Formats: sequence, structure tokens, C-alpha cells
Amino acid sequence: MAFKDLRAFIAHIEQQGQLRRIQPEVDPHLEITEIADRVMKADGPALLFENVKGSDVPLAINLLGTQQRMAWALGVDDWSELETRIEHLLNLAMSPPPAGIWGKLRTLGEIVHIGRIGPRTVRGGPVQDIVETAAPTLDGLPIPTCWPDDGGPYITMPLVFTHDPASGKRNMGMYRLQVYDSQTLGMHWQLHKGGAEHWRRSGESSTRMEVAIAIGADPVLLYSATAPLPPDVDELVFAGFLRGSSVEMVPAQTVDILVPARAEIVLEGYVDPAESRMEGPFGDHVGYYSLAEPYPVFHLTAVTRRRDPIFVSTIVGRPPMEDGWIGKATERLFLPLVRLVIPEIVDMNLPVHGVFHNFAIVSIRKRYPGQARKVMHAIWGTGQLMFTKYVIVVDADVDVHDLSEVLWRVGANTEPGRDTEHAQGVMDALEFATTQPNVGGKLGIDATRKLPEEGFPREWPPDIVMDEDIVRRVDERWSSFGI
Repeated sequence: MAFKDLRAFIAHIEQQGQLRRIQPEVDPHLEITEIADRVMKADGPALLFENVKGSDVPLAINLLGTQQRMAWALGVDDWSELETRIEHLLNLAMSPPPAGIWGKLRTLGEIVHIGRIGPRTVRGGPVQDIVETAAPTLDGLPIPTCWPDDGGPYITMPLVFTHDPASGKRNMGMYRLQVYDSQTLGMHWQLHKGGAEHWRRSGESSTRMEVAIAIGADPVLLYSATAPLPPDVDELVFAGFLRGSSVEMVPAQTVDILVPARAEIVLEGYVDPAESRMEGPFGDHVGYYSLAEPYPVFHLTAVTRRRDPIFVSTIVGRPPMEDGWIGKATERLFLPLVRLVIPEIVDMNLPVHGVFHNFAIVSIRKRYPGQARKVMHAIWGTGQLMFTKYVIVVDADVDVHDLSEVLWRVGANTEPGRDTEHAQGVMDALEFATTQPNVGGKLGIDATRKLPEEGFPREWPPDIVMDEDIVRRVDERWSSFGI
């Protein structure tokens, strides 16, 4: 169920009763945010604003704002299907060659299929139905101002394409863009992101770096731009894996970059490593404003678009928001990869209200003393989990997604002087509570059952659990009690 472009996805969710078309005129200055915020927090439908003040381009928002729509966006009905596919891929990569001719042929066929999921260059696409290079402008696009103290209007769901000046390696990331005027944008490349690394390397050679920004691509591309992939994994290859087919790309008009052929709008341009400008404030996903800081400046050289484009946006702020379901998809999809590094992990929960990098709750199969602490430090050393502020470790039989059970275990199973682990490490660039930027303290809580070797000399008490025969007997007679 891969969608060839954004409009195919919009048509699907509308058919499923998950889209509302808003026909009255709405103001992109704050009003869209207030409407969308109420809908997002109520697990409401996607919205298509068809009459945005000052623009003839409709605006879509909250497209990925529920678990079901996020699953559809990834081409499945349930995320577990993708977990299974990723686990199968990992098993294929790590297992010895199968015995027998039929086993070898089957494995070869799977490898060939995987090899065909990379991006495919085509001669043209609908994103270049209209090309503006003589006097390109952002004017006329329905770019919203999200929150009252924001530094200006923001493009909040762009796919930003860059290449490493040294290796030529591509990066596709999702970075907010502040509108300064009709031809310049503030490029919010956070310290730890791939685009920021490309920008730093362009500064080493003192050369302008070409950039392309796609707006309104197919939903798998929207997700892949946010995925915490290892540096050597191309986001477009990952998107092809999720889609089960190649992403069609077309050469841009004024920069040497391939862009999604079926996107709605593409902005082409460059950043100069010698130029920066204050970007922000911005009402961010942490629920607070990130304050103004200097960031690179994007200069527009071309706008290409469909004849009837759709602008895609989102808002972030105090959770829950649309990005919560994007984060939950990442939690599920990358759990098999986390288990490669930390095999004792059974399950993981990055709570939405913890904005993902604040809390990680993991259950483990505990076999030896100190294992929970080993897991904490492994999490702090794994990919973007390095940003995690609090790690809570529980036993394998605990449901990490049931926060009431987790809190019960933390309260019952821990002695703070014995069961906490303090550390220092890397913090997210949006973390405001630390004394200095990008580095801060971390806390681990061992809420597992304690072993004698961990300083617990007494017998660990059993949980209170009813006899299974009694439970079954009461279940069978329940309707007769009239309760």
C-alpha cells in the first residue's frame, strides 16, 4: 500500500473518513495553529484548508496525527508489520548462507529486491510543471506563523537536500525554515544533524553549498527525513525499503541536486558558510520557545511546483502533537536495531509527553547483577538515544507502555540511594534546562527486581496475582452476577 505521492495519500485518508476539508477563509497567522492544536490534541482528523488568507494554495496539516494514519503513511495497517520486515532484513544480513539450492535462490531473490529500492532518476516530473527562475519568490505560499512569539512565519515540514562537499554523500533532513523575506530563509541546522555537518564542511572550503527544499512529498519520504539513521545510510534508500519501490527523483533546475519528482513544491538555492542571521524564537516541540540564535541563511534561486500544489505544514508545541506519532513510529521501527546493540532489551517506550528524548523506559531480561546499569550506559551511547535524559529499566514482565505499572514498579522496586545512576553526556540542542548548551546530567533508575549480589540480602517478595483457575471460573460466571 505504498502511495506514489502526497495526493494519493490524501485521497486514501479522505476515503477512510480521516480528512476534513475546511472551506471558510482562515488566517495563516496563528489561526491555523489554534484550529490544528485543538484537533491534534483530540486525536482528530487531518485538515485541508482550502481557503488560506493571502494565498490560492491549499494547506494540509495533521496528516500523520494518529497511530492509524501514521501506519497507513508507512504502507501498512499495523506497525508490527514493518517491525517484522526490519527484523527479517537484519536476520538476512547476519545469518550464514542457507543450505540447499532453493534456500540460496530464495535469499538471492530477496537480496536482488533490496538492491532495487534505491532512488531512480527520471527525466521529468509533475513537481516541474511550473518553473520560476527569473524572479523566484516565496510570496503566495500559505506559510503559517505558528505561535505568538515566533520570529516569523515558518516552513515546518520541509525535506532539505544537501550533499557533503568532500564525499558527495546526500542527506535528506527535516529542519524548520524561518521566512525572512520573499527570497531568504533561516536554516535551522542543529549541531548534531547531517545538514549541519555538510554546512560545516562547506565552511572549511569557503564555498557556497547548494540546497534543495521539497514541500509535500509522499508520506514515506516525510517520515524518512526524520528517521535517526546511521550517517552512512541514505534516507532515500530507507524510504525505498519502506515503500517497497524506488523513489523517483528528477534533477533540479538551478542546483546540482536530485529532488522528488512527485513532490508538490521545490525551493532551490544555496547557503553561504560565511553568512548567518538570528533565527527564532520558535514555539518548539519541547513545549517552550527555543530562543533566537545565529543560523545559516538560505537564498532562493528557483521555485518549481505542480500546477495546483498543496502546501504541507505541521505545528509543534506542548504534547501531544502530530510529531508524537512520527516519534512513536521511530520507536517501533528502530527497536530491532536497538536490540542489535542491546540484545537484552525486550521492549521500549519513549513517552510522547516526554518529547521522546527526555525519557526512555525499557524492559530487559535480567540475568546478572549490574545489568540494568549496563543497559543505561548502552542507551546513552546509541545513536540519537544519546540525548535521553532519564532511563528507567524494568523487568521483562512489565508493560513499558502502561505508565501506571511503570510508576508502581519504580515506587515499589527502588531505593533511591542504591538504584540511581548519575552520568554526564550529550544533550539535545533544544534542551534548555542544562547549565551549558548541548551537555548535561542524566539519571538512570533501576526498577528491576534486585539480586543478592546487588546489595539486597532479603528474599524478593512475589507479586500479588490471583490463581488462574479462579480467574477462569469468575470469567465464565461473570454475566450471572449482574454487575
